[in-house]
Amino acid sequence: MYAAVDLGSNSFRLSIGRHDGETIRVLKSVREPIRLAAGLDASGDLTEAAKQAALACLANFRVALAAYRFDAVRVVATSAMRVARNGQAFLPELEQAIGHPIEIISGEEEGRLIYMGVASSLSAPKERRLVVDIGGGSTELILGRGLDIERVESFSVGTVKQSLSFFAGGRIDAVSFEHAILSARSHFEDAAPPYHPHNWSQAYGSSGTVRTIADVIAKNELGDGRLTPAGLDALKKRFIEFGDVSRIDMPGLRADRAGTIIGGLAILIALVAELGIAELVPVEAGLRMGVMWDLYLRSTQRDRRDESVRMLATRFHVDEERAARVAQAAAMFYTQLKPADDSLARLLYWSAWMHEVGMVVSQTGAHKHAAYMVENADLPGFTAGEQKTMSRLILAQKGNLRKLGGAQSAPDFAKAVLALRFAILLMHARIELAPGQLRLRMKNRIDIEASRDLLAEHPTISYWIEKEQEWWDEVGIDLAVKPVQAIQ
Repeated sequence: MYAAVDLGSNSFRLSIGRHDGETIRVLKSVREPIRLAAGLDASGDLTEAAKQAALACLANFRVALAAYRFDAVRVVATSAMRVARNGQAFLPELEQAIGHPIEIISGEEEGRLIYMGVASSLSAPKERRLVVDIGGGSTELILGRGLDIERVESFSVGTVKQSLSFFAGGRIDAVSFEHAILSARSHFEDAAPPYHPHNWSQAYGSSGTVRTIADVIAKNELGDGRLTPAGLDALKKRFIEFGDVSRIDMPGLRADRAGTIIGGLAILIALVAELGIAELVPVEAGLRMGVMWDLYLRSTQRDRRDESVRMLATRFHVDEERAARVAQAAAMFYTQLKPADDSLARLLYWSAWMHEVGMVVSQTGAHKHAAYMVENADLPGFTAGEQKTMSRLILAQKGNLRKLGGAQSAPDFAKAVLALRFAILLMHARIELAPGQLRLRMKNRIDIEASRDLLAEHPTISYWIEKEQEWWDEVGIDLAVKPVQAIQ
């Protein structure tokens, strides 16, 4: 069983689902209209009122989640948290409220997850398709074939800002609509060519905004009931006739959604015109379904985070053979050290893969450059907390340990640091360990058993172990070496 929580710019949503054969069946869904994007002040900070509403919602979600036993839970935050100046500072409070890590995802990662959710619900495995998602703070366009994504872009135009900017006070008129549409078109016009109809056979709309607009058009018999330029124009004219958001009374449209739907309609009209879309088909699946599929794929060892790590390593010209050797050795040593659980095992493996990315900046202080890059890079699938942990491991790969600021006092983290440092030591010394040559233990102190033949064949290893003794001693951890004939 899986749970996906979407901290959107307009609404916070919770979906709970179970993998059932070829589908994920949704068991429970909750939506709270938090309006986070509307809670940004003139300086770009979330107001205290917006923060309190968010915390109260997540506390309720925590209660709802506690009623189930999950294989995995993933909480993602989108545009409003991406742009809020105080978003990162507010993140720990949100995580404490819901009891799970929160990942502020990039627009591209949002698009990837949206497409995954949509593609999983469609039965045409080779169909070339365009997926449109209009959210509260951003709009995503994703081009793909079947399950494969070919192009994804995120645009900083969403329903909340468009509604607040062009329909101030809820007033609706033809001039305001025209300005809102032209403004939205300006966001898409330069990027439009790859998304024109000759590159896809069917266009889908995945967001609640698109589904609501489609529902209103159908229930009010506007045009032929489909999401076409004619139907959208008919809905626009009907809204203008009402003249004010407070007067809108139409089947299919709740009063609390009318204020943002007008901005969403302006964006959708702009997209249809700019991209030449003749008809958009609304689909129920989207971001949260994509998150649950991503969790399921992680459990079957097809983890998006693996791809993110390999892409970063490739981009910065990491020697894959060296990276793989260090990753394998670090994993082996970490197993030897018997951590309390395996929560750091994958992060250690990925840290080892990325430990040399800083070489592209400079060989001097490469570990510091790498640590900064890993903490701040766009790594789809990783939470900010996971990236910070990997950054600390990478920073600790060499030299003094005081720079960790006491992080080494956590037993499993210290074991991961020790495993990574010795894996890198072996790689630099070009040592291929034979069975029974080296064993690490760590409890109240570090004990190293090294075979005499290893020490004789590679005299520099004794020097580096002496340096390790000094560095660990500086942070209050003893390191002892015991030469042995062979490790049993």
